[in-house]
Amino acid sequence: MLSALLGAGLGIAAKVFHVEPDNRVDYVATHLPGYNCGGCGYPGCSGFADALVSGDTDSWQCKPCKPEAKADIIDYLKNTPGPDGKTITVRP
Repeated sequence: MLSALLGAGLGIAAKVFHVEPDNRVDYVATHLPGYNCGGCGYPGCSGFADALVSGDTDSWQCKPCKPEAKADIIDYLKNTPGPDGKTITVRP
């Protein structure tokens, strides 16, 4: 009986507190070079991608990234809104 009640509580909590993931992080991370060098000051390419999308940084810090990929990522973030409806402007 108690396990059914707790299970129902967890099911309700999962629906109430559900957070929509921001797919832009995955896009940015896959378009970065993938060296995970840490030269940007973040723990690998996924850390830098998360910082760009979350707004922790607004300047480009990935030195090994090719200019075409950099322009593609900046354009994507400028023109693709996240779950909150906002876009991101990154300084080159």
